[in-house]
This record gives sequence, structure tokens and C-alpha cells, in this order.
Amino acid sequence: MELTAVIEGLKQLKHACQVHIYTDSKYVMDGAEKWLEGWKKNGWRKADKKAVLNSGLWQQLDHELQKHEISWTWVKGHAGHEQNELVDSLAREQSELYKGV
Repeated sequence: MELTAVIEGLKQLKHACQVHIYTDSKYVMDGAEKWLEGWKKNGWRKADKKAVLNSGLWQQLDHELQKHEISWTWVKGHAGHEQNELVDSLAREQSELYKGV
């Protein structure tokens, strides 16, 4: 979900921008900052030669990241960070709306 959220958020930008992404997902942040270039170089394989999980989503994210100047901040989830709590609440509401659809 977090990976898709970043992709969809970046897709909304119509021009190259400086973007600061706040996330409670170390997986998404580390993937983008630390692992993405290696995965691409290794044909979407990890260091252990296994395929990268969700490689299609990572490729979409890579495409969107290339358009912008990106910086990242990790925030601890469910720790009172106002915007993180708001986004979590909105995600839960949307999840309830789409249950059973």
C-alpha cells in the first residue's frame, strides 16, 4: 500500500518538482534510496539473486522518481506524528469503503 501511495502521489505532479516524502515505511524509503539502483543493474534481482518482490511497482516508482528531485524522511508510525496519523486514518476509512467491492 505504501509503495502504491508514493507512486500515485508522484503521478499527480504535472511538472518536475522538489518533493519531500514523509513515510513510515522503511521498506519504501530504503528501497528507493538504497536498493533501487542495484536492483535495476541486476535485472530486478536482489543480492541473493532472487527476484525483487513487487518489481512492477518498483519500476513504476523508479519512473516517477526520475522526473523529480526527491528527498525522504522516515517517521515512526502510530507515534503521534500529525500528518502520519491523518493519512493512516484516511487510509482506514477508504479501506472500509471498498470492503466487499
